[in-house]
Amino acid sequence: MAVTNVAELNALVERVKKAQREYASFTQEQVDKIFRAAALAAADARIPLAKMAVAESGMGIVEDKVIKNHFASEYIYNAYKDEKTCGVLSEDDTFGTITIAEPIGIICGIVPTTNPTSTAIFKSLISLKTRNAIIFSPHPRAKEATNKAADIVLQAAIAAGAPKDLIGWIDQPSVELSNALMHHPDINLILATGGPGMVKAAYSSGKPAIGVGAGNTPVVIDETADIKRAVASVLMSKTFDNGVICASEQSVVVVDSVYDAVRERFASHGGYMLQGQELKAVQNVILKNGALNAAIVGQPAYKIAELAGFSVPETTKILIGEVTVVDESEPFAHEKLSPTLAMYRAKDFEEAVEKAEKLVAMGGIGHTSCLYTDQDNQPERVAYFGQMMKTARILINTPASQGGIGDLYNFKLAPSLTLGCGSWGGNSISENVGPKHLINKKTVAKRAENMLWHKLPKSIYFRRGSLPIALDEVITDGHKRALIVTDRFLFNNGYADQITSVLKAAGVETEVFFEVEADPTLSVVRKGAELANSFKPDVIIALGGGSPMDAAKIMWVMYEHPETHFEELALRFMDIRKRIYKFPKMGVKAKMIAVTTTSGTGSEVTPFAVVTDDATGQKYPLADYALTPDMAIVDANL
Repeated sequence: MAVTNVAELNALVERVKKAQREYASFTQEQVDKIFRAAALAAADARIPLAKMAVAESGMGIVEDKVIKNHFASEYIYNAYKDEKTCGVLSEDDTFGTITIAEPIGIICGIVPTTNPTSTAIFKSLISLKTRNAIIFSPHPRAKEATNKAADIVLQAAIAAGAPKDLIGWIDQPSVELSNALMHHPDINLILATGGPGMVKAAYSSGKPAIGVGAGNTPVVIDETADIKRAVASVLMSKTFDNGVICASEQSVVVVDSVYDAVRERFASHGGYMLQGQELKAVQNVILKNGALNAAIVGQPAYKIAELAGFSVPETTKILIGEVTVVDESEPFAHEKLSPTLAMYRAKDFEEAVEKAEKLVAMGGIGHTSCLYTDQDNQPERVAYFGQMMKTARILINTPASQGGIGDLYNFKLAPSLTLGCGSWGGNSISENVGPKHLINKKTVAKRAENMLWHKLPKSIYFRRGSLPIALDEVITDGHKRALIVTDRFLFNNGYADQITSVLKAAGVETEVFFEVEADPTLSVVRKGAELANSFKPDVIIALGGGSPMDAAKIMWVMYEHPETHFEELALRFMDIRKRIYKFPKMGVKAKMIAVTTTSGTGSEVTPFAVVTDDATGQKYPLADYALTPDMAIVDANL
């Protein structure tokens, strides 16, 4: 049943909705069989579809549209034939997650007049691959070609087992029907390829949408570039399908030292350098009422010259306007979708990039830019260009039309005929659209418990009389300067001497800090850290109960990392694994040894410390495994 009004459109949506519900239950094997059959049929019909597109739209070149149709079927199939798009995508037994793919539903496919069959093939195939249905709103100037492409894919899909109404289209497209389709409550996503107005309408529909932005691709050719390859690439790209691909070059910005050589190369290989009145005449025909003149879109260079009132040989490949103004007042600075090209001179590479930036911002932001340079010996220029260009595709030494659509000159750039431009271009994505953008992903998350662990000092000595034996390890490890941190009682009663006597006998210099009191304060800790900074120990020995050990641990941190702020150390956390502040790595300057004289706190083997801010009276419990001592000594004689 033909769709020519809203009532017929509503009936179509109901049929498509029923078909999609059935298709949503298909397995990956069934979907892949349908995907392959549809791709084969589209590839087989590439020539008649190309002829239809040119005959109906009056744009482009049959041979090039054949290539685009072939790309839209063969390359898309090859890229995604093994991609999982149905059911369980991945399962992680370790972390207890399952990722499941679900179709989006019914997609509204907006198709431009410039690529009426290849875009329809592309969108049909990625919809089939993801168990979605699609309804096309073709451009009125190419509706027969678009709908024929959709029908060829549909019939092949049905023959392979797909529901019969899985793909639909509007037979007599109009603004009213396009809007009705986009706003229909059963449409789940709009996949829009077209002019800025149509894309804006898609995003304004209140529905999820994936759209594209306008292209105004600038090319920078620097003095290190291979001029022959650069010019040949631009000519091949710009003349492809008479320049209707949105990624095609619109301007070349050439560094002054090679400008004349580039100009001569263009002129000797089919580029017509416009002069005087010819330049003005083409400027006047590029724009009409401030917008791109549709009469030049997809037309050969000689026909555009005829529209401008003069003649050029029919063998002319492109019309080149040497211009200087980089703003909207210059027609050549706009997107032209035809074999017309602006040529700018720049004094150096930096100025060339600056002009390219302006051209992108003027009408192609987010889309595509291109640089010709010695990519092997000028990595800094490639990096600089990549940093400065606000485009989603930044091509190096690559014809932009073919390079931008992916998988031809760089095999990691996804093949696509719908090129996202990100937030710069008012789009929701900034990459080449593919099946991954047409599925919903569900995550099944099983309850899991965090891994538990128990960390202790590397060495623990425990028995009566173990102190001198343990200290022998300190000596044999080659330590030369030991700072003992303790309290006044233990110092006055000779406990510290039991450590210093052993160390001094072995030639180890010692210093004792004995000002720690119960509930050690921040000011005392900082005083001890100052002593450590002046003495420069390679081992710190905490002697006593919990208080000396707590103080020594924080002194250790402040000594090893004087840049550390206590407020950051003391910042509370919900999960020690996820804390914002990470304790620095310890043990670079000194080893930490804890010698306990009391039982109960266990501080000698734990990653904890408690310090009181004497300015506020606030107690701060600190915890991090970095605070765990390297050695613990538990000697009952102490």
